[in-house]
Amino acid sequence: MGRTEKDADKTGRLRRELLAWYAVSQRDLPWRQSQDPYAVWVSEIMLQQTRVAVVVERYQAFMARFPTLVALALAPEQEVLALWSGLGYYRRARMLHKAAQFVANQHQGNLPATAAELRLLPGIGAYTSAAIASIAFGERVAVVDGNVERVLCRLEGWEAAGKAGGAVLARKIQGLADELVDPERPGDFNQALMELGATVCLPRSPQCLVCPIEADCRTKGEHKVASRPKMLSREVAHALTVRTGHLPGQAHREVLLDQRPPEGTVMPGLWELPTLKEPQVPEEDLRMTVRHAIMQVNYYVRIRTVFEDDVEDLTVAAGVRRWVPLGEAGSMALTGLARKVLNRAKLLAAPPLDTLTSGRR
Repeated sequence: MGRTEKDADKTGRLRRELLAWYAVSQRDLPWRQSQDPYAVWVSEIMLQQTRVAVVVERYQAFMARFPTLVALALAPEQEVLALWSGLGYYRRARMLHKAAQFVANQHQGNLPATAAELRLLPGIGAYTSAAIASIAFGERVAVVDGNVERVLCRLEGWEAAGKAGGAVLARKIQGLADELVDPERPGDFNQALMELGATVCLPRSPQCLVCPIEADCRTKGEHKVASRPKMLSREVAHALTVRTGHLPGQAHREVLLDQRPPEGTVMPGLWELPTLKEPQVPEEDLRMTVRHAIMQVNYYVRIRTVFEDDVEDLTVAAGVRRWVPLGEAGSMALTGLARKVLNRAKLLAAPPLDTLTSGRR
């Protein structure tokens, strides 16, 4: 038997074993209940750099409010950002909104059906376009994310390359993924490969004994990977200022919030607690401490209770600052940190939406 025939046999076996395993082992996730291209698109954007457990809750709320692409396109950006709050990486929400508006205006609300056309939309790259095209439209195109990279490297015994060889390794991984994707069930195959990396072929202590393709794996365990960038640390401090306001006929509590500059590069337009001028907070004034991770930075945050009369002296002046009724704050486009603090202070009626974005799945 020649090499080509052996490779074909191996490929066929991998497809059969992986698809059979996926049929009985896949997690019951809400976005897997539909092949609606819009639903697939929303889920894939949400899953970028965000844990599945966090996405499940936010996905359901998002789809309940914006059940169709046109509904999303017609919504104000601040409302979209408010429902995205807690997922982080807010640029994803803005690009999703812009792309929905483009598709509604230029494509009668119908997403393009090929990966090549999908990549022309704002915020859709190689991975997302391949996921939508294969899962929703059945296009035979391979999806390669971090989980797939890990599975394929272990399968072939490839170790991580340095900077010089990284591009070469990436091309090898993509080439192998293109060869393996099942022509009849590309969407299921891509999801199966990602699911294997998320639940069995883990970064640490992979569960090789229950892996459906273990017999063809050359590594059978962990493999050498590039070291992760070291997390940076930053110390910041914010003011928590609450007062009793008055609506016609009733009293209510209000919290003071600042809006980040709309033209800024980091979370533009989102609402946050006022920033203190000094990151050090006297022990007697300390309300709480919070650790909050964004990208490769660990923020060690001190929250100080500040009375209304002291706000101007203790905080950094903001372009837009307003008193917000606590009943309204939960539906605003808050930063993840602001939402986390207000929840821990038991000032929001909504359930906690904390998220530390440590990995996609």
